[in-house]
Amino acid sequence: MPGSVTAAFSELEDFAAAMRSESCLDLLITEHGQFRARLTQITLYRLRLSAGEEQLSRIAFIRVPADVVLILFPIGNGTLPIYSGIGMQVGEIMTFGPDQQVHARTKGHHRWGALWVPVEELSAHSRALTGAPFGVPDVAQIWRPRPAAGGHLRSLHAAAIRMAAMRPEVLVNAGAAHGLEQQLIDAVVECLAGCAAGDRPGGCYQDTMAHFERLLQTQPDRVMRMTEICAALGVSHRLLRNLCAEYLGMSPIGYDRLRRMSLVRHALRGGYHNAASVSEVARRFGFRDLVRFAADYHARFGEFPSATLRRGADGRTVDLGSPRMRDRE
Repeated sequence: MPGSVTAAFSELEDFAAAMRSESCLDLLITEHGQFRARLTQITLYRLRLSAGEEQLSRIAFIRVPADVVLILFPIGNGTLPIYSGIGMQVGEIMTFGPDQQVHARTKGHHRWGALWVPVEELSAHSRALTGAPFGVPDVAQIWRPRPAAGGHLRSLHAAAIRMAAMRPEVLVNAGAAHGLEQQLIDAVVECLAGCAAGDRPGGCYQDTMAHFERLLQTQPDRVMRMTEICAALGVSHRLLRNLCAEYLGMSPIGYDRLRRMSLVRHALRGGYHNAASVSEVARRFGFRDLVRFAADYHARFGEFPSATLRRGADGRTVDLGSPRMRDRE
């Protein structure tokens, strides 16, 4: 049944939980500051659309569902995102096919829009409007539609988001939902059929970076050496450093350390209680030099780990027996 949800967030953990329905498997904040975000999600009969506004820089790891094409584009005048190592430009849209795994990096305040269109629907509409089905790219692909077509898609998307915020009851109406859905799919086809794929194809190393991400996820309790990581991925040290700089904006070891530090924060926010809880949780995720850890944690999150534990002490507990501290879909 059609419907919509709009919510504002002041805690990363709550926003990350909401983003899981956007197929976001992991979300790391890379900038110190007060977290603020807003998310609108609309479900129609055959497609979904969403819009987000975030204040801080971050890296998200997204897995596109099977049989769906994900279409992403920046909104407004904020900073432009970097998807799979490709920096977007004004007027562009990006597509990702089924089961593709994506690192989405942002810098500072930014706004984004997304459409989730079933492959069968996109192909059927493309065949009806252009005489040919849409060919889903195997990797991340930049598109630069004609200004009129791109503007029309963004206008429809913006109107839907405003409606969800101001008159959500309209979207429950079957006729309105069907009409909006038809217009959106037609606008997507117009954008993709009216232009050639951009000359900056990306994702050549999407699989490598996805493998890198999974490798870190499966072993969050220890520090992995560069030699070990490169051997597992089958790449050179130089290539991995270059890929991480492009996709993540930091070194492989720096990203691993940020992930593990964020897992510590997640555990402390859960209110895990023990006489030596901070040190135990830190060691659980591979931090042995606790003095350096506390200093780095303070620099990253603006507070010491003990303060995080006090704020999160609401009676909840976290199972430290499992290396997977977060729900992963």
